[in-house]
Amino acid sequence: MSRSDALRGVVVNYRRGPKTQRSRECLLRFPGVRSFSEASQLIGRKVAWPVGERKCIGKIVATHGKNGLVRARFRKGLPGIALGSLVEIIG
Repeated sequence: MSRSDALRGVVVNYRRGPKTQRSRECLLRFPGVRSFSEASQLIGRKVAWPVGERKCIGKIVATHGKNGLVRARFRKGLPGIALGSLVEIIG
């Protein structure tokens, strides 16, 4: 897969609870992935943020809900500026 046709997604939010927020885990949405079964095929793939610079590397670890969101765990926590920005599947 070359850089031009890499699958890109959007950082939707951090994984959070009523009183906690986990900056190492983020919820991601990929275009065209609209079901639980499609999202489960992405588990185990590596993602990078920001696109092009590849500073933070993470791994898709689980699905989130039934509408195609996935949960990615990053080595270092993503900064707040990452919310709403693009991530790229690299492996």
